[in-house]
Amino acid sequence: KFRMPTAENLVPIRLDIDIDGQRFKDAFTWNPSDPDSEVSNFAKRTVKDLKLPPAFVTQISQSIQTQLAEFHSFEGQDMHIKEKIVPLKIDLRVNNTVIRDQFLWDVSNLESDPEEFARTFCQDMDIGDPEVGPAIAVSIREQLYEIATQSVSSAREARVGKKGRRGSDIVANSKAGNTVDLGKLFGSKGSVIRKRKEWYLYEPIVDILSNEEVGALDAREELNAR
Repeated sequence: KFRMPTAENLVPIRLDIDIDGQRFKDAFTWNPSDPDSEVSNFAKRTVKDLKLPPAFVTQISQSIQTQLAEFHSFEGQDMHIKEKIVPLKIDLRVNNTVIRDQFLWDVSNLESDPEEFARTFCQDMDIGDPEVGPAIAVSIREQLYEIATQSVSSAREARVGKKGRRGSDIVANSKAGNTVDLGKLFGSKGSVIRKRKEWYLYEPIVDILSNEEVGALDAREELNAR
């Protein structure tokens, strides 16, 4: 049945709210079994701590509730994940740190821990910014969530077309739009042995930007958002 293919069944939540020219962006995970009252309490605490206008309370609550409702709509439904080993991609900028990486993930392992993976990654790459680890974990969970939701559609198609039509293949498709063809990566037999000429794809890249570079990127993103 549908659930996040990880040890903890946590939902990735992403907020991007603009009210009267003031913008609030955040990304985190949420326990879907928490009572609804926690959403309202979280929104009130966030607005108070960040000194945001009161109107943000309602918008934050509604956005979280909408995303949780989508998650709950899949609960109890069958999953059909054809590819067990999938490539995930990280392409993030957190404050002054840029992280790019690609690696393989076993979606059949229900003991996997994106948060522990992110902590180990930051330790190995000597990343000191405490906001980077949670951002990596959320990015991983968003891609796994996409795979899980697609697997529900695949299960439906497999039931409908089991007399002659195969269910659709599931590939990692993150909300950032990254789609990877497993056949091209690993060949028709689905081998997870990486070819030497493709090793460079799996080397993590971490860059530290100057304050000037960050300012230019922030200005560009703000312009695009408008």
